[in-house]
Amino acid sequence: MIEVKNLHRHFGGFRAVDGATLEIETGSITGLVGPNGAGKTTLFNVVAGVLPPTSGQVFMAGEDITGLPPHVLFHKGLLRTFQIAHEFSSMTCRENLMMVPGGQTGETLWNTWFGRKRIADEERALKAKADEVLEFLTIEHLADHKAGQVSGGQKKLLELGRTMMVDARIVFLDEVGAGVNRTLLNTIGDAILRLNKERGYTFCMIEHDMDFIGRLCDPVIVMAEGKVLSKGTIDEIKADERVIEAYLGTGLKNKEAVG
Repeated sequence: MIEVKNLHRHFGGFRAVDGATLEIETGSITGLVGPNGAGKTTLFNVVAGVLPPTSGQVFMAGEDITGLPPHVLFHKGLLRTFQIAHEFSSMTCRENLMMVPGGQTGETLWNTWFGRKRIADEERALKAKADEVLEFLTIEHLADHKAGQVSGGQKKLLELGRTMMVDARIVFLDEVGAGVNRTLLNTIGDAILRLNKERGYTFCMIEHDMDFIGRLCDPVIVMAEGKVLSKGTIDEIKADERVIEAYLGTGLKNKEAVG
């Protein structure tokens, strides 16, 4: 699905991404882990068109998408969420979802005058779809709540719901579990697994919770100092000496040796 070739993103003399090469296979839930400053979010931002690369290439299903802006990638089915949810706080959760699809009839002044029936029909269909998404995510009880007033974990679910309002092919999740309690984290994990298995979503996710990564992801890619350090199953990653040194810490190795 996604192929990244020798990608660089520099900020002055700092090489945030320094020759990273990786693949995200269609139908996978790929984990991206590494210490703070490893270049994970910068890599996401370059792939998703938020930042242009200094050099290197990004391909999606064989098409060169290097440097394409987010709105173009959105229409190709590449979406991303953010560590801090970006909701429309004064709108309801349902309305937040209904806002997502582009090219809606009511977006033009002409149609607001002469296309009222079409607008009404479209809004009914969007409302029905939004309600279906909220039910899928088990937050249908929040449909009429202001999005700015729900919990952090529920906002993360709402962000996931936005990807369901369009034909997403691959979704990049940036620390979807950050600041989320364990119960809601399990709900988010269940939703990701169902979207993957039932609807064919491909995911790539940055996450620091290794238990969460272990439950969802295969393979797991480890980054360090802007480069790809290792790739494998969660067990292979945990046993990799380079990963233990660079990310997990020598304490884990010593603990497992004692245990």
